[in-house]
Amino acid sequence: MTDLTPITALGGTSARVQKFGALTISENTELGLASLSLRSGQAAPSPFGLILPDIGRSSAIEGFAAFWTATGQWMIEADGQADRDFAKALKSEAPQCSVTEQTDGFVAFEIESIDGAGPINDVMAKLVNIDPLGFDEGSALRTGLEHMSVFLVRRSAGHIAVIGMRTLADSLWHALSTAAARQNT
Repeated sequence: MTDLTPITALGGTSARVQKFGALTISENTELGLASLSLRSGQAAPSPFGLILPDIGRSSAIEGFAAFWTATGQWMIEADGQADRDFAKALKSEAPQCSVTEQTDGFVAFEIESIDGAGPINDVMAKLVNIDPLGFDEGSALRTGLEHMSVFLVRRSAGHIAVIGMRTLADSLWHALSTAAARQNT
């Protein structure tokens, strides 16, 4: 049998991390993702104790998070669950919902700043068509970043997640790292 070695979305054997002055961009290889959709007439469940957020928002509890993607639909995140059957775990929490595994379809990049929101806002203002000052903690949306569609999740003032299609991981990393490097010069 062939000896297979797992690789990250960026092609490495470990997550890529790079510093740009006050900013650090990290490939989050441990994030499990699954989509959750309500069926007709169904009330929203509370998987893992999460309160499913409203339009343009996210919510989080220890180890789990959710962000709104469409009416009656959310993406559920699980720290450290990328190598497990997270969709199965989510389905057991919300058996009446439609659940689809998403982990291998997406890549997540975490952008953190040791100087609070300012450096992140400056970089994001160059990349996406949103008002970074109005994009506060708990905000989440889907937008265009260069030629790609991405989800942005504001985890805290100094931390934003950029979640995009795994097939575009290199292009997304290039866009983020180029903007961060230019911001730092």
